[in-house]
Amino acid sequence: MLRIFFILFVTVPLVELYVLIRVGAGIGGLNTILLCLLTAAIGGLLIRWQGLTTLLDAQRRLAMGELPAEHAFHGALLALAGVLLFTPGFITDAAGFLLLVPPVRRWLIRRFLPPGSLPPGGRGDVIDVEVIGPDRLPRDPF
Repeated sequence: MLRIFFILFVTVPLVELYVLIRVGAGIGGLNTILLCLLTAAIGGLLIRWQGLTTLLDAQRRLAMGELPAEHAFHGALLALAGVLLFTPGFITDAAGFLLLVPPVRRWLIRRFLPPGSLPPGGRGDVIDVEVIGPDRLPRDPF
């Protein structure tokens, strides 16, 4: 696993640099920089929107008594998308934008998590509670 990270750490920047040089030769250096900044800005807006949507949906599911475990993985993949989109380069931007597509995230979650590791959708365990009103609370001794 460490070997794979080392290879990625070396090859991805070199490939990104090659692509940036080729694009810069085609459209100009300033336009290449502006395009990188534009993709980062658009990606930041999309991540913010999708992150809030994921958070609100997770809160809604919690309120319904469901465990939103899958939302945590969506959030982690959105964070990875943010890192990729804010890393200069077009290949990392493409990977980051792919992670912004919900079906792609769902596929990755299902692909890399063992079957049965996510709780099924629907109701979780029911905990029976009794609500105690202010008239039944013990008196404060102080």
